[in-house]
Amino acid sequence: MDDLSKSPDAQALANCPVSRTLEVVGTRSTLLLMREAFFGTRRFQDFTRRVGIGEAATAARLKEMTAYGLLEKIPYQEPGQRKRYEYQLTPKGQDLFAAITSLRDWGETWTPDDGHGPTPWRFTHQDCGAEVHTVTRCSAGHDVHAGDCTAVREPERALGGRVS
Repeated sequence: MDDLSKSPDAQALANCPVSRTLEVVGTRSTLLLMREAFFGTRRFQDFTRRVGIGEAATAARLKEMTAYGLLEKIPYQEPGQRKRYEYQLTPKGQDLFAAITSLRDWGETWTPDDGHGPTPWRFTHQDCGAEVHTVTRCSAGHDVHAGDCTAVREPERALGGRVS
């Protein structure tokens, strides 16, 4: 039997953008911390309380997220207190907005209500107040769905310039 993990296809797929993205944001706590950052949460204790994870886990995730460039630490100091840091989304972190919104949309549709009523949060458009949802479009501007797409293999890029 062939060892598929050593095939050129497996090597190319290991370097796919989805795999690389999950290396950065693939934990539940990271995605929930990103959700909170989009809500405007900035301070360590608020992240810990709102996400419901321990301080050590929060500190570790925020450190990783800062190292990946999703958040930046901004110093602040309350009168009579020591200097502390709050976290602010970077442009790189802001680019995860569609992913967080897509996860919310999917969960609203496909995960059962836990009996506590409607989802407690949503994003709305500041200009008109309408709820925000994600839409997938082709580069020509057409809305597309999964059944409307074809996966196209790019062998020269995937195999490092070689075509077998």
